[in-house]
Amino acid sequence: MSLPALPSAPLRLARIEAFVFRSPIATPVRTSFGTMHDRPAVFIRVEDTDGAVGWGETWCNFPSVGAEHRARLVESVFAPLATSRGFDSAAQAYAWLDERTAVLAIQSGEYGPMAQALAGIDLALWDLCARRAGLPLWRYLGGHSDVVRPYASGINPDAPEDIVAARRAEGYGAFKLKIGFGEDRDLRNLRALRELLGASTPLLVDANQGWSLDEALRMAPKLDEFGLGWLEEPLRADRPWAEWQQLQRACAMPLAAGENVVGDAGFDAAIASRSLTVLQPDLAKWGGISACWPIIDRGLRAGLRYCPHYLGAGLGLLASAHVLAATGADGWLEVDSNPNPLRTELMGPLRAIEDGVCRLGEAPGIGVDPDLQALAALTARRG
Repeated sequence: MSLPALPSAPLRLARIEAFVFRSPIATPVRTSFGTMHDRPAVFIRVEDTDGAVGWGETWCNFPSVGAEHRARLVESVFAPLATSRGFDSAAQAYAWLDERTAVLAIQSGEYGPMAQALAGIDLALWDLCARRAGLPLWRYLGGHSDVVRPYASGINPDAPEDIVAARRAEGYGAFKLKIGFGEDRDLRNLRALRELLGASTPLLVDANQGWSLDEALRMAPKLDEFGLGWLEEPLRADRPWAEWQQLQRACAMPLAAGENVVGDAGFDAAIASRSLTVLQPDLAKWGGISACWPIIDRGLRAGLRYCPHYLGAGLGLLASAHVLAATGADGWLEVDSNPNPLRTELMGPLRAIEDGVCRLGEAPGIGVDPDLQALAALTARRG
């Protein structure tokens, strides 16, 4: 399948602002490489010269000081540039801002944080354009259906059956467990979840880049008995695609990756390797919609399944949902299963799951307008 071209609409921005929130949590979110002791978010507000507004979100989970740093990059580096001229489209604004800051990113060694800051701005620009057109983002991008299928993600290795049972009761029909915490623990958790869910419920796993090739080759046959929908990031994202190909040949289950791939060349190499079945770009981490949409198109035309990666607050989640719906593809929407009021307070229609699906509706843009004062009070109260 092929996606429609991105729409164009002229833009002249008056201001860009970044807002940082942190929500304390009782249970840390664990991965094979680190732990989150609170839930941070950077929300980006753009306003054009006519007063139209759009909202985006920037990836900021790691390191622990990342949110404040990325907000400063938005306001000190990108805002002066973005408000200095007009643009023919959101995609042109993204390309120009990326080019103008490319040398600075190299010189400062800040390519990742700057790419994340720009991705959040891009999401806000597309939200603004859709709101200005009076259309939901999924329809503005050329979609024909507002339906998305969510899966419960980010399931910690500590008593995962408890959180899975809770999310199943909420209507989720697929689940993703974090692994990479030792063979015995990983297999014990998978057995417990298969016993709880039965053989037919989709169960996915994410190793968060936790294994070497030898470790992955040793673990893969042990995972086969669980009928997994995919194995996500078993290897480090910077490993040669030849290693992924070797693992794919030895692995019965599909491989998934993309959240830590950046740039056209990086994604083209991933697609060309034919080692992946599931492609998972993170719109808030690199590329926004402007750069990721063509990559999603190339992936779908190559026969890959598009399932956006996302593990943050509500605005980025909604943007990911709208893009997935707009593609018309059969991918799943990742919804973090861990407590995060900055997600639940802002995820709007994604809170309602019926028969395993959510409907995004017809509200303009991503359909949510953050109440910053209420969010500040909420996170302070929870602290």
